Amino acid sequence: MKTVIRAFFKTLRTVLGPFMLLKERLTQPSGMVREPSVQTTVNLQCKNIALYQFNTCPFCIKVRQEMRRLSLPIEHRDAQHNAAHRGELLQGGGAVKVPCLKITDASGKSQWLYDSTAIIAYLRSRFAKV
Repeated sequence: MKTVIRAFFKTLRTVLGPFMLLKERLTQPSGMVREPSVQTTVNLQCKNIALYQFNTCPFCIKVRQEMRRLSLPIEHRDAQHNAAHRGELLQGGGAVKVPCLKITDASGKSQWLYDSTAIIAYLRSRFAKV
């Protein structure tokens, strides 16, 4: 029974995935416009942040859209097809659950933030007013 359920969801992802990605591309929000010096500062702050995600995960798409809206050049790490990224997510965050935002501070300590709503709230609180 477990095999049948997995096969069903894999087929569903295979069929719906391209449509979800197409919708994401067609509905891309325009990015926030900042002064060049402010955007440079934001870009530097984003170098210490990475998003672990699956391409067709609806919650990951929601976070990526917000990142575009806020003009944040945050690195995307594919935890679905890249074994190294999947391993980092499991070891550092404790679970292979996406989306997950890895935030590294100046001292090198990492915080792992799960849940799309929490990630969006964090990004808005840190970057929306900049």
